[in-house]
Amino acid sequence: MRIAILALQGAFEEHQKMLDSLGVESFLIRKLSDWQQPKDGLILPGGESTAMLRIMNDEGLLEPIQKEINDGLAVFGTCAGMILLAKEVENDSRNRLATMDITVLRNAYGRQLGSFFVNENFKGIGEVPMTFIRAPYITKAKENVEILSSHDGHIVAARQGKQLAISFHPELNEDRRIHEYFIKMVKGE
Repeated sequence: MRIAILALQGAFEEHQKMLDSLGVESFLIRKLSDWQQPKDGLILPGGESTAMLRIMNDEGLLEPIQKEINDGLAVFGTCAGMILLAKEVENDSRNRLATMDITVLRNAYGRQLGSFFVNENFKGIGEVPMTFIRAPYITKAKENVEILSSHDGHIVAARQGKQLAISFHPELNEDRRIHEYFIKMVKGE
């Protein structure tokens, strides 16, 4: 199994370390030739979604990534990755991957100073640590989207088929269960 990690900006190294700790091979995507390697899944890390989108467009990555996700490639978006996957983002009409039937509110929990840590239940896993940094949350999800976790009445984790989107940063904690959950998705479990 090989997992691609978008490495244009953000917390990609932390995701790679997490996959290494699970014995899962990964590689970084910085340009189109990187993307053309064989892969079984994709991680879209947290970071700055507008910067990622600009670079994805500049490097010709947006459409090929979108096509493979629509064709069934498993994808895991954290924080900014959730924004990239959302079909709608409130107050933001920029073109994005738009493969998941969710509406997201950017910076929903405020600026960097509004970052926080909680433990919340995650469906199928139990209570997990959640680090929120300028995090979005889901304001609307269509019927085909499974809600996996909420915090303070807001949706912070959801799944649609082979797409997993979460507001927080599991790669910044020692708990590997959410990455394990994604690996099971990749395997079709």
